[in-house]
Amino acid sequence: MDVFEALKTRRAVKKFDPSHKMSTDEIKTLLEHVILSPTSYNQQNWRFIFTTEQEIKNKISIAAKDQPQPKDGSLVIVLCADLDAWNKDPTRYWMHHPPERRELVKKSLEVKYSNNPQNIRDEAIRSCSIAAQSIMLAAKHMNLDSCPMIGFDYEKLAEIIKLPENHIIALMVVIGKRIGEPMSRGGQLPLDEVAFENSF
Repeated sequence: MDVFEALKTRRAVKKFDPSHKMSTDEIKTLLEHVILSPTSYNQQNWRFIFTTEQEIKNKISIAAKDQPQPKDGSLVIVLCADLDAWNKDPTRYWMHHPPERRELVKKSLEVKYSNNPQNIRDEAIRSCSIAAQSIMLAAKHMNLDSCPMIGFDYEKLAEIIKLPENHIIALMVVIGKRIGEPMSRGGQLPLDEVAFENSF
């Protein structure tokens, strides 16, 4: 599917066909493309917990305030971030580049993050947000629908996925086949109200 068409037709679907299943190959293909999403310094700080297991999806739906999307969707992806990714052998993030480049990136990461937890958290949310859009566009390309979600109990969801220390949950995306037509768009603000050339 054309990217512009995917952007136009992508909707936050609320009703999924619970009988639809995704194959292991489909899930792998989707994730292989999602991990091409950009991250600052290529630190790849996102971590994706994905499930098709009905029992787990049911628990996630309960944690999501009984919203039906996780239990009825084909695939649930919880986008988390490792807050220590910047400091975990960071030269490997540029393994295909010369040693001097790898060392420069390592030093840059230290300067930006070593004493700044806010920078680390901000970067984590940015990385997961970019990846979420990649998930939704990839799903649309695969003739599937999606729903990004933040309406859930973070502590309950952390228990379900066994979130490690120094990791955070940013959001989750449910993927599947929609039932019926999604609600019409609420309405876009005019371009000249949100986009400005050169300055405000």
